[in-house]
Amino acid sequence: MRILIVEDDREAATYLVKALREAGHVVEHAHDGDDGAHAVETSEWDVVVMDRMLPKRDGLSIIQEMRGRDDDTPVLVLSALGQVDDRVDGLKAGGDDYLAKPYAVTELLARVEALARRRRPGDVETSYRVGDLVLDRLSHTVTRGGEEVVLQPREYRLLEYLMKNAGQVVTRTMLLENVWDYHFDPQTNVIDVHMSRLRAKIDKDRDRPLLHTVRGAGYMVREAAK
Repeated sequence: MRILIVEDDREAATYLVKALREAGHVVEHAHDGDDGAHAVETSEWDVVVMDRMLPKRDGLSIIQEMRGRDDDTPVLVLSALGQVDDRVDGLKAGGDDYLAKPYAVTELLARVEALARRRRPGDVETSYRVGDLVLDRLSHTVTRGGEEVVLQPREYRLLEYLMKNAGQVVTRTMLLENVWDYHFDPQTNVIDVHMSRLRAKIDKDRDRPLLHTVRGAGYMVREAAK
């Protein structure tokens, strides 16, 4: 899933971003209300985790603005204000769930995944299929021919992005930005190493490979011709 964290506490945000990425999600962080408002308006997210009290503008006003333009992206509100009236205010502003600080990251992860499942059918793809390869975004499982394929978090993110763009060439730059969150070329063979590992798990001993290198362009997931 693509998740936006709007949180001004940098230490808490860093820890949360790390935990969500380790769980296999693509995560971006906005550190104040202005950046958060810009991010929700200009990009698509599966879930937004919104701190209530932010510099420059508060989180609830951002949520109200989202709902005013018919943006129904699920929002989990985080706040040190945990009284009943505070939670009611957060939900009335358009939040889908409310979690008081301090919180357990495991609970936050569970709530984020529950919000993604709750979203109306058709609003977000919960699984991708190419041939007999299936990636379930909610359970974070991958199967090929009905058999589970165990992937490391980065391998899962790489496959998820490739399958999201199935049948299209995915460039190395696209992978660096969307899978590794790099906005520069690290001058390493990190992509080649992970593609090699992914091929070994997905295509090894299979009659029809699904992961393809497009020479001079990038990579593609597609079902081979019979």
